[in-house]
Amino acid sequence: MKTRTVALCGIAALAAAGLAPTATAEPGPRAAAVTWKKCATKEYPTLQCASLKVPLNHARVRGRQITLALSRVPHTAKTSQGPLLVNPGGPGGSGLQLAGFVAAGLPKPVAAQYDVIGFDPRGVGKSKPALDCAPGHFKPVRPQSVPKTGAVERAQLKRAEGFARACGKKYADVLPFLDTVSSVRDMDAIRAALGAKKLNYFGYSYGTYLGAVYAKSYPGRVRRFALDSIVDPTGVWYEDNLRQDVAFNDRHRDFLAWVAKHDAAYKLGKDPAEVEAKWYAMRDALAKKPAGKKVGAGELEDTFLPGGYFDGYWPFLADAFSAYVRAKDPDPLVEAYDTFAAVDAEGDNGYSVYSAVQCRDARWPRDWRQWRADNARTHTKAPFSTWNNAWYNAPCAFWPAGTLTPPDVTSLTLPPVLLLQATDDAATPYRGGATMHRLLRGSSLVVEQGGGNHGITLSGNACLDKHLATYLASGKVPRGSGDVDAVCKKQPDPKPPATKAAPPEAPRAKGSALHRLLGHRG
Repeated sequence: MKTRTVALCGIAALAAAGLAPTATAEPGPRAAAVTWKKCATKEYPTLQCASLKVPLNHARVRGRQITLALSRVPHTAKTSQGPLLVNPGGPGGSGLQLAGFVAAGLPKPVAAQYDVIGFDPRGVGKSKPALDCAPGHFKPVRPQSVPKTGAVERAQLKRAEGFARACGKKYADVLPFLDTVSSVRDMDAIRAALGAKKLNYFGYSYGTYLGAVYAKSYPGRVRRFALDSIVDPTGVWYEDNLRQDVAFNDRHRDFLAWVAKHDAAYKLGKDPAEVEAKWYAMRDALAKKPAGKKVGAGELEDTFLPGGYFDGYWPFLADAFSAYVRAKDPDPLVEAYDTFAAVDAEGDNGYSVYSAVQCRDARWPRDWRQWRADNARTHTKAPFSTWNNAWYNAPCAFWPAGTLTPPDVTSLTLPPVLLLQATDDAATPYRGGATMHRLLRGSSLVVEQGGGNHGITLSGNACLDKHLATYLASGKVPRGSGDVDAVCKKQPDPKPPATKAAPPEAPRAKGSALHRLLGHRG
């Protein structure tokens, strides 16, 4: 989320962003063939895995090599449309299992036409080296997020600066090459290794930004690109985060209103304002006495933040909320934290890469006084997670690697790109979809009206899924007369389960499977 938008033109812009045309780069060796091996899982029995070496520094293709982990569900149709590369977002998200999910989620006749390819981006998961700057960085209980005292602010700043210092100490040779542009070049190396002249791509969340930067870098190699839940490319990353804070606050209020609507189940009050007051009272109480010595105020925010990504979690979060407030029972809250928010080694890796990429991609304020002023101002209208998010990104104020200039992703000559966006998405607010639609000439914007989930295809909305399947099968996109090309109704809100043992609704189960792969914060 950047402090200002830099507008450059032509070759100068590409060079400034590290996107100079590939013809001017040092010629690389012939793309190595990829050797696939079985790595089937119970869920994805046809999944295959491989690895690919790519330059750490793409400007020195014969220099140090790193390894990308790849996955594939091979096509089964007689005629293939080539590779469909998929990415779950982040930055820092693993895409290996996403290949299986996408192949299983698409209609069989469509999936059969593609080799669905997943990958762990550089630094992530099974790719090597994999980052873990400070294991246990999110071990509870952290200082509360809202800096009500100077001591709290100093403790949080110490944590953020310590994390940045640890990254610089462990990965000084790698951090300058962990950025979106380098990952885009990795994507093109994957394309070349697969022997494809052009790339098909399907990305969620941050993966939409990867797709847009790839399209800017290699417009002649774009075939079919579908982007779901779209990053605003003009705000990376500082401004995007501040806008996200407001959107998450709005979505949290949607959740609280839902709790009030279902007062018969949760008994926290029929007035959303009353329910909201009880939630913030719970946060204040946990700041003084963490539940189970594990869930303090910051951990509470972490626990409820996933509800801003996917409303299928609302019944579980409401149960925990109600049990704590009404029955003084902290156990469901601790269980919810363990389920939705606890950070394991995979999470440590994801956060390390998230920080490395976002801090490197664009300029962040180095003067903490600007962070304090901007977040204090945003907190007054969005108190749910503004400061939590500020501390999550605060290592960028101290990042030891230099910063790049984000590219202008405007593209005028692409084949049709399919954009899918919910109007009330919190993680990537609607502005991102509208902006990307304007910047990618000829793109088609499909909107889920009133939808608030993040990651909206292959999660139970048949209308959205039909648009995606039609596009991947034929390249056809809907065309409208205004700013939006097609509108789909949102899925119904979830309902409290009839009993605690009741299974989730089928569409919600689909959404839950997707959101386990997409993760949060991306």
